[in-house]
Amino acid sequence: MDRYDMLLSPAGVDALRTALTDADFTANGIAGRLGPQATGGVARNDFRAALRATEERDPLATLIRVFVCDQTEPESAVAAALAPLDLAEAVAAGLVEPYGDGLRAGVDLEPYGDAWWVLADVPASARPGRPLPSEHVLGIGGATQTLIGATVRRPVDTALDLGTGSGVQALHLATRARRVTATDVSERALRFAATTAALNGQDWELLRGDLVAPVAGRRFDLVVSNPPFVVGPGTTTHVYRDSGRVGDAIGAELAAAAPGLLTEGGTMQYLANWVHVAGEDWAERVTGWFAGTGLDAWVIQREVADPMAYVNLWLADVGEAVDPQRAAAWLDWFDAHKIEAVGFGIVSLRRGGHADPVLRVEDLRQRVEAPLGDQVAAWFDRQDFLRARGGDGVLDARYRAAPGLQLRQEATIGDEGWAVDRQVLTMPHGLRWSEEIDPLVLALVGGCDGRLPLRDQLALLAAAHDVTTDELAEAAGPIVAHLVERGIVEPVTD
Repeated sequence: MDRYDMLLSPAGVDALRTALTDADFTANGIAGRLGPQATGGVARNDFRAALRATEERDPLATLIRVFVCDQTEPESAVAAALAPLDLAEAVAAGLVEPYGDGLRAGVDLEPYGDAWWVLADVPASARPGRPLPSEHVLGIGGATQTLIGATVRRPVDTALDLGTGSGVQALHLATRARRVTATDVSERALRFAATTAALNGQDWELLRGDLVAPVAGRRFDLVVSNPPFVVGPGTTTHVYRDSGRVGDAIGAELAAAAPGLLTEGGTMQYLANWVHVAGEDWAERVTGWFAGTGLDAWVIQREVADPMAYVNLWLADVGEAVDPQRAAAWLDWFDAHKIEAVGFGIVSLRRGGHADPVLRVEDLRQRVEAPLGDQVAAWFDRQDFLRARGGDGVLDARYRAAPGLQLRQEATIGDEGWAVDRQVLTMPHGLRWSEEIDPLVLALVGGCDGRLPLRDQLALLAAAHDVTTDELAEAAGPIVAHLVERGIVEPVTD
C-alpha cells in the first residue's frame, strides 16, 4: 500500500481488528445479539429494542451502543470494549470522542459483509443539525450499494477505483483482482481508505489526485467509479458529491477518459447523473458522450428526479439547514439551462476492439434480479454472440426461450367473443423486460425450443403465412437480434 497516514498506527489497527473480532462485532454477530425485531428496528433508525437488548454490558453490547446506536457510554466500558487498542490512541485518532460524561463514536465504524469493517465519517442523519464538513468521507450509502451490485464480478489482474472515499468499492475489487489501485482528490479520504484496507488485511495502491490524473498513461482490466456526480453550477461545497464541473460534465469526462484507461477487453463502470433538457432527447445527448471512443457502451437509467426533489435531496444529504435562498439559486440555475429533470443511472463500457462498437442508452426502471453485475456481463456476452454471427448468421443458430418466460394478453369481448388487443412477453427473472409482440413473433418465440435452427423455423412459419422464407428472414433478423440482446431468447451452444 502506498503509505498514507492511517487514522491509527499499524499496531493500533491490529489491536482494533483484534477487539472487533473477539467481540464478534460483525453483521452476523450483531444480528445474533439483537434478534430479528431489534435488527429490523436498527435498519429503520429505531434503536429502542437494540438498546434494551444491550443493557447488560459486555464488549459487543458496548460496541453496538456506541457505533450502531450512537450512544454515549462510560469511558471504562468503551476502554474495555476496544481493548487491546489503547483508549488514548482511539481518542487521539478520533475513533471515539468525549461527549457529556462519557465517550461516543467519532467515526462511522460499520461492520460490512461477512467479516469486513468500513471506516468513514459519521453521516448527517446520525447527528441532526450538524452540517457535514466539506471533506466529509462518505460511508456505505445507496449509491455505493448500487455500484457494488452492478459491477462485473469476473476475475481480473488489475482494478482501479476512481474516487475511493472510504474504500468500499476497493474492498470488493480486491476479491476479484490481483492488484487494486484506488485514487481520491481528498487526502482525508485516503487516510480513511488506508485504514479500511489495513483493518481488513488488504493492500492497495493509494494515489491522490483529481479523477484520472494520478493514473495517467496506465491501463486496467476493471475500472469503477462512484464519482461526485451531483448536477449544478460547478460550485464545490462537499468533495464527495461536488466535482467542480458544470452540469453533468463529469459523466462525459469519464467517458472520454475511458479508452485510455482500459486494457483490451477491459471494463469500466461508473455512476452518473445526466440532465433532461427541454426539447432534447436525453438518450441522444448521453449517447454523444461515447461517440468516437471505440467502446461498447450500455447506459441504463434507473431513476429520474424533478429539479425541486433533486435540490431538496442533496441539501438534506449534507445536513444543511433549510435555506430558501440557496435552494432558489440552485433551482434558478436549472431554469436558466432549461433542465426539466435529472436522471441517475449506471454506465458500463467495454474495450472490445471492434470497429463497430455497440452504443445503447435506455430506461431500465423495473426491479431487476440481483446482482445486476451478472446481468451486465451477460449483456456484453450477448453482444459478442450477435457480432460474431453477423446479420444473416443469427438465423443459423438455435435458440430457446428464456426460462419462465411469460405471455400476458389483453382482450376485449365482442359479438364474436374475445378479441386479443395486446400480447406482451414478460421475463420474470434477470432484467425482467416486457416486450409487446405481434402473433408472428409470438409463434417464432414459441418455437424456440433449442432443436431447430431459426432459419428452419422461419421456413415453417413462411409456409403457414403464405410469404417467402427470404421475406420473413429479412424482417425477422433485427427482431431476433433485439430479443437476444434483451435475453428473451437465448442461443443454444451445446
